[in-house]
Amino acid sequence: MNGDFHQNFTRFFLTLGILKPQEKSKQPMTFQSAIKEGAIHRLMPRTGLEVIVSDYSFHQEHQMNISTVEPMVEIGFCLQGTREVHIANRQYEVKAGTCTLQLIEQVEASFLFKKEESYHMVGIGIPVSTFNHYMEKINGNNGASINFSTVLHGSCYRLFQEEINPLDMGMVKQLLEAIATNRMTNLELESMTLQLLKRTFQTFFPPPTNPVEFSQGDRAKLVQAQAIMIENMMTPPSLMELSRLVGLNDFKLKKGFKEMYGTTVFGYLREKRLEKAFYLLQNGTMNVMEVANAVGYSNPSHFAEVFKAKYGLTPRDFIRYRS
Repeated sequence: MNGDFHQNFTRFFLTLGILKPQEKSKQPMTFQSAIKEGAIHRLMPRTGLEVIVSDYSFHQEHQMNISTVEPMVEIGFCLQGTREVHIANRQYEVKAGTCTLQLIEQVEASFLFKKEESYHMVGIGIPVSTFNHYMEKINGNNGASINFSTVLHGSCYRLFQEEINPLDMGMVKQLLEAIATNRMTNLELESMTLQLLKRTFQTFFPPPTNPVEFSQGDRAKLVQAQAIMIENMMTPPSLMELSRLVGLNDFKLKKGFKEMYGTTVFGYLREKRLEKAFYLLQNGTMNVMEVANAVGYSNPSHFAEVFKAKYGLTPRDFIRYRS
């Protein structure tokens, strides 16, 4: 798991239409195709650390397929555009305004880019060994229980996604400004990038509030539980099924999940369902019933009730307001 993960980015850029993806140039890379426009900055402040700033759009809908050659970890900040990716018969969406953490084995991936939609993203890639080292430092002496393999839990891909918090957004904007004006040294770029990595890892793998009662192994299983609920949003497992899937007893699952994420398992699921519903309604391609079904609500009245409780408007009022 310690090969040259930079090859994954090189393959992506070649498939995207950049004929000569430069690995150590401060000049932006541009496209060699009439169907897309924009540029990508590719920076490597040191070995084992890659920073990508992408800002491009397509003049027509575009799909591209790529296979990774080395396992890797990538955090991302999606500032504009919603990108779809299909991996192992699952569809994932990286949405605007979100911070993501991706754990990627050797996979076959299919990306879909929409016509005339601008994509503006910042990505930071690291090898698996660096991720595992961070987990040990963040989680103390027992941190080895949370590592690349335990988080993947037999899968080839995991996506974690949350809204970008204001502090991180400020750091990202500062990073973009410095790169655009070419006034940041490699040491400064490395320092800021490592700060963003650490903060993102702490967002998705928060330190334990009660380390005596919950071991690092338990926390790794709670992270798996969170991922399972998100991946099965339409048909989530029961608490008993979830307990069996991650190998935690019912008491530890409920108590540990609330301490780790600040809410119950199904309270967390409800929040994520409503966030996705908000995005789908805002996107305007589905009606209220379709959105309700897409996020796992079979009763449209109940869906309208919980949506209004969170956003202050019923889904239908939200659509009228948006229009």
